[in-house]
Amino acid sequence: MSSELPSYEERYGQFPPGFFDRMDVDDDTFYGPPRLVTHIDDGAIGAVGELYTELGIDDRQSSVLDLMSSWISHFHSGPGELVALGMNPAELAANEQATSWVRHDLNTEPVLPFADEEFDAVVCCVSVDYLARPLEVFDEVWRVLRPGGVFVNTFSNRCFPTKIIQGWASTDDQGHVAIVGAYYQLSGPWQDLAAEARRQGAPGRDPLYAVWARRPTG
Repeated sequence: MSSELPSYEERYGQFPPGFFDRMDVDDDTFYGPPRLVTHIDDGAIGAVGELYTELGIDDRQSSVLDLMSSWISHFHSGPGELVALGMNPAELAANEQATSWVRHDLNTEPVLPFADEEFDAVVCCVSVDYLARPLEVFDEVWRVLRPGGVFVNTFSNRCFPTKIIQGWASTDDQGHVAIVGAYYQLSGPWQDLAAEARRQGAPGRDPLYAVWARRPTG
């Protein structure tokens, strides 16, 4: 895989200087206290679950990795195996849909602690904007996915302002979709790249955007 792509230096060179800078880089301190709250409203949470069902990953036969997870994974019912990977042990332990969990900081160590082709799907909900080394992470997701497996990123317009990358902070919702699409295009290789507005925003209502693609079967 990696031999087919340019170096990370060349790939990251396609973004402006400072694009991946963050105001606060101390993740251990920030994510130390548990936050047992939801970061999008109930309608947006429902839209995440609907997408997972449509893509066939909310299934008792599926093995799924939930990246940058917390105490809720947003599946309607839940796959047979759900590994929650995140920063706060108390939050992860409270995740009733998770069958196991791992504390892991992707900004410090983007290499995932899993074997090649271990999962049928990987999901990341309202967290892709916090990745400081997204291309390494996307390559790693490709590695741990089984051929034909899907990687789904969903996000809204809420965030922790000091933790997001500056490139995300400097654009709008359509720009966010374009950023995540670029991550797929600069990693992988992926196929069947798709992007949708799964829920329109309105006063008092969170929008929900999704970008996903599959690891090729060949």
